Amino acid sequence: MSEIASFEHEKESPVDTRAPGIVELNAARRAALAEVDNAKFGWFHVRAVLVAGVGFYTDAYDIFAINLASTMIGFVYNQGPHAGKLTANQDLGLKVSTPVGTLLGQLGFGYLADVYGRKKMYGIELMIIIIATIGQAVAGHGPAVSIIGVLIFWRFIMGLGIGGDYPLSATITSEYAATRIRGRMMTAVFASQGWGQLSAAIVSLVVITAFKKQIIADPANYAHHIDFCWRLLIGLGAVPGGIALYFRLTLPETPRFTMDVERNVKQAASDVDAFLTTGAYVQDVDAGHAIVNAPVASRRDFFAHFAKWENGKVLFGCAFSWFALDVAFYGLGLNSSIILQAIGYGGATTGTASFKRWQTLHNVSVGNIILSVAGLIPGYWVSFLFIDSWGRKPIQLMGFIMLTITLSAMGFGFHKLKEHVGAFVFLYCITNFFQNFGPNTTTFIVPGEVFPTRYRSTAHGISAASGKFGAIVAQIIAFKLKDRGGAAGSGNWINHILQIFALFMFTGIFSTLLIPETKNKSLEELSGEDQDDFIKAAPMPSARA
Repeated sequence: MSEIASFEHEKESPVDTRAPGIVELNAARRAALAEVDNAKFGWFHVRAVLVAGVGFYTDAYDIFAINLASTMIGFVYNQGPHAGKLTANQDLGLKVSTPVGTLLGQLGFGYLADVYGRKKMYGIELMIIIIATIGQAVAGHGPAVSIIGVLIFWRFIMGLGIGGDYPLSATITSEYAATRIRGRMMTAVFASQGWGQLSAAIVSLVVITAFKKQIIADPANYAHHIDFCWRLLIGLGAVPGGIALYFRLTLPETPRFTMDVERNVKQAASDVDAFLTTGAYVQDVDAGHAIVNAPVASRRDFFAHFAKWENGKVLFGCAFSWFALDVAFYGLGLNSSIILQAIGYGGATTGTASFKRWQTLHNVSVGNIILSVAGLIPGYWVSFLFIDSWGRKPIQLMGFIMLTITLSAMGFGFHKLKEHVGAFVFLYCITNFFQNFGPNTTTFIVPGEVFPTRYRSTAHGISAASGKFGAIVAQIIAFKLKDRGGAAGSGNWINHILQIFALFMFTGIFSTLLIPETKNKSLEELSGEDQDDFIKAAPMPSARA
């Protein structure tokens, strides 16, 4: 992209008298946007959802696969005094390294997509994920570095790519979507996470079943063939990303970025006609096109925009809602082992050491398939049904209220519920359901809609990074507090942690009140900026990079 002159320089530049007038330019801009907003549902919309959705499928697969792989890695590398388990610090390192990378990726890619364009950055984050996934699958160890250290490094790198997927996919999907179906398109992209998590559990089951004879035949103190299993489980996560990479690299730039950030109304109008008919864009061969004088992104403009209460409260509402959600989202993970044991899919207790290893891995895989189908996936698709009719804000409010109730019930009734496993499993599944038919979906959608084009990706990245910061804090706090007052591994303080998480859900109710309802409104309406006089000065001749 060519460098954009400052606003002051624009005022001093000579006016190109051949360029259209301000009124005509504003009218052309509004007409092009109206074409996008009112477009009939077509193949290009499907393509945008599939291309973005495969990325989220890959993200969820790679994130969830480590929960299954960490058990396998413990069997392979931590025999002897560790009894085939990762130490608490090793487990925390493997699981926190990805969110730390994700946080940085969300901030970095969110900013870069607003500076250099959605198209130029889209695909780079997927390359990072693919490289890091392969790096994990072939990781080794030696005297100078342990296998856990190598995996932590690669999972951090993978997190950078996963983080970039959040603002890029959300922004691209929202900017291409017609207004009436925007919520469903963004929900369909985000719901791919559920399929990714389910697929990781299925692949784990398939791999474990394929190696059953070899695993059972392994010596008691050497889980040789499980090493093949976790590497296959992790490595196969690169396949869907590799398939999607070409399509991401060839996805055209969004007309809104071309129009409002590159400030090339003529090219954007051509792009709209092209992508709605062919799914591609056509380079304007006329080198003398006009760059208009529209609002330009800058540090000063960013702070001036969000210093206004009507804009700043929306960013805070999006960011804090995501933070509060992800703090408590980890609460489900604390109870997964209890739930799996309750439904008969916990660790094996009988048989030889090798058989118990296989049975434990088989149980965990099957149990997670059941949990994904029971609450995780249905929640996403119920959101899909109601997101454009009921609206984002009511769904988010309802979700936070229900999660406050269910997490409070699980926290204050923890010990009694463990004696009534049916009730505990029911609450767990209901909580999972209302995470996704609630704020887990809407906190992704709303930040992709409510900000001006020049800051949309940056602000979405800030909101998403706030959520990931909450997840990191929650995991570290839970790691330090869950066994407080009891023996290691006792989970003596889990009930109080759940109560704390319920409090965060309660605060999410109030942060939701700060965000606007976005259904059936164009992105320009939601930006809070004057659209009739968006272009304020005569254009200057330039060329698109």
